[in-house]
Amino acid sequence: MSFEKDNTFVKGRLKSIVFAVKGAFKLATTEHSVMVQLSIGLLLIIAGFYFKITKEEWLIQTLATGLVLGIEGLNTAVEKIADFIHPDYHKKIGFIKDIAAGAVFFAALTAILIGSIIYIPYLF
Repeated sequence: MSFEKDNTFVKGRLKSIVFAVKGAFKLATTEHSVMVQLSIGLLLIIAGFYFKITKEEWLIQTLATGLVLGIEGLNTAVEKIADFIHPDYHKKIGFIKDIAAGAVFFAALTAILIGSIIYIPYLF
């Protein structure tokens, strides 16, 4: 099977969108950490409607959720590539995977902080 580049702008962009949606679906249906993060995102959407958060709070909450999911997607890609290249344990591969997981950790901490700033005043 050979790869044929699509030279038309619109058709090429539509194909890119299809690939992106497929990738998002694969992430959401195969990766447990993404499933958990999507569930938390859904709970935050419900909480946002319940507490009637402001437009600005919606924007920041959406950005934080997207940040975590995006970084988690990149982390998953790094892990899959590393496992493909070197299926057995290797110290350097482990180091690379730890760094990618650390990026998710920073994004998640940021999202928790943002969620706390938004929701603690509504709770107390």
